[in-house]
Amino acid sequence: MTRILVIDDEEQIRQLLRIMLEKDGYGVIDAADGEDGLQLFRRERPDLVITDLIMPKKDGLSTIMELKQEFPAVKIIAVSGGGAIEPKRYLSLAQGLGALRVLYKPIMRDELITMVRQLLAQ
Repeated sequence: MTRILVIDDEEQIRQLLRIMLEKDGYGVIDAADGEDGLQLFRRERPDLVITDLIMPKKDGLSTIMELKQEFPAVKIIAVSGGGAIEPKRYLSLAQGLGALRVLYKPIMRDELITMVRQLLAQ
């Protein structure tokens, strides 16, 4: 079964993504911040990572940088609803660091599943 790691500090977002992805047949593991997400990735080696960008402990940008340094082939989707600056700038930074796709919150199921399928087919 294809497994996806979801990293987001909001429990409701993690649950929502889990429901969306499991409904399409994917296995989901999740973490509440970048530190836990990195540890989980190293241990479980999922096929894809979906990470929020604004989180406590270790933000998504740092998480993406570390994942790409250790695992250059990792497939990452970055998501953000914004913060101190508008989401477009955060997501642009995430792409520059190695995220292959970006999504704005609120996340639409069809858009998410299309991106996941495309990345996993590469």
